Amino acid sequence: MIEDDVLATHRQEIRRGTIVLACLLILRRPGYGYALLETLESCGFAVDANTLYPLLRRLEKQGLLTAEWNTDESRPRKYYVTSPDGAELADILSRDWDELHTAFTKLRDDE
Repeated sequence: MIEDDVLATHRQEIRRGTIVLACLLILRRPGYGYALLETLESCGFAVDANTLYPLLRRLEKQGLLTAEWNTDESRPRKYYVTSPDGAELADILSRDWDELHTAFTKLRDDE
């Protein structure tokens, strides 16, 4: 039987890259951190705020997201949106994901 910590480690490794792609796809429309957390969770991506917010800052620094503050509401919120470079990366990663999915399906079906 696989130990829980071994399983958790491998699941985390798989999900790390998928969260980046999920964020780039979701943020094709502007969104703020908390709403993004809720959307990710509703789509089956378990991620906590301590992981998400540093990721958003890193993607912004890399030029894959743009951000601006909205101060129209009582509580200011930083809204993120996928940049043109981020959209290009999302397209590439999506194609890569599709190719990997096809390869894994073939491996599984060849058993």
